[in-house]
Amino acid sequence: MKPALKIYRTLPRHDSDSPSAVTIGNFDGVHRGHQAILARVSQIADERRLASTVMTFQPHPRAYFAMRGQRPELIPTQISSLRDKAWAISRLNIEQLILERFNQSLSDMSAQDFIKTLLVQGLNTRWLLVGEDFRFGHKRSGDVDLLRQSGRQYGFEVETITDVLDEHGYRISSSEVRTALAVGNLDRAEHLLGHTYRVSGHIIHGQKLGRTLGYPTLNIRVPQLCAARSGVYIVRAHGINEQPINGVASLGVRPTVSDHGRILLEVHLLDCHVDAYGKLARIEFLEYLRDEEKFPDLPTMISAIDKDAQNAREYFALHGL
Repeated sequence: MKPALKIYRTLPRHDSDSPSAVTIGNFDGVHRGHQAILARVSQIADERRLASTVMTFQPHPRAYFAMRGQRPELIPTQISSLRDKAWAISRLNIEQLILERFNQSLSDMSAQDFIKTLLVQGLNTRWLLVGEDFRFGHKRSGDVDLLRQSGRQYGFEVETITDVLDEHGYRISSSEVRTALAVGNLDRAEHLLGHTYRVSGHIIHGQKLGRTLGYPTLNIRVPQLCAARSGVYIVRAHGINEQPINGVASLGVRPTVSDHGRILLEVHLLDCHVDAYGKLARIEFLEYLRDEEKFPDLPTMISAIDKDAQNAREYFALHGL
């Protein structure tokens, strides 16, 4: 049994100099391709008595450069929040998660300094797994050849991994997951992720409008650029009661009742009233029902919600728990 996941926001580590088996990447979604990579890191770490380690970047380097270039439309949407990413990584036998701040100084760091400062001094790396096309350092000047050369100098081994393919020969990638979620194709997303799509968050106080409409909701903040399509979903809520609770949820900016544009996940639990404020809930997305709509008035909206709840009940009657 490996120890609980340790999260480091600065290197070198403040409490350890133990040698590490490392992989580097964004790991958004921690999909089946990532899972294969992390299984290999864990295996080598076990065999060689190294600390299994994931290094990732906050924010996503593409997001950083998009904002710097004033091109916000190029920022990738987010499959998983940092909490969900860390939770998924922790379940895969990884001991250390390095959240390296991607900023001007990291973007300007030479490839040689990246190796020496982060991998050698920061993590005491003895084994490193990266993709064959991995690039790093200022202007992406570092590559796998430089890593191998530095490995001989500093005493670490480099292994590369090709794209992970599914059983039909298609590449499993975060961009494929984003595409599936963007069109509401939850079956495809589940195939790529290896599990149903889930979002977690603490339940916060909302406007309490749902209560007056007969549909009280649990409100959860999601990443502002959430990869999932805005709309209404059949869901199951975990972490509120001992058993999962069936529900129907709306993901979006609530165009009928609000104009502030903040994306929110509102979950109505079917035939169940619980006080869940402050609890950490994990919402499992089961089926996409319809797009988010701006209704002309509240009665029209209530009628649509009635239909959504009925569709959800029929789904659970058919699929059971």
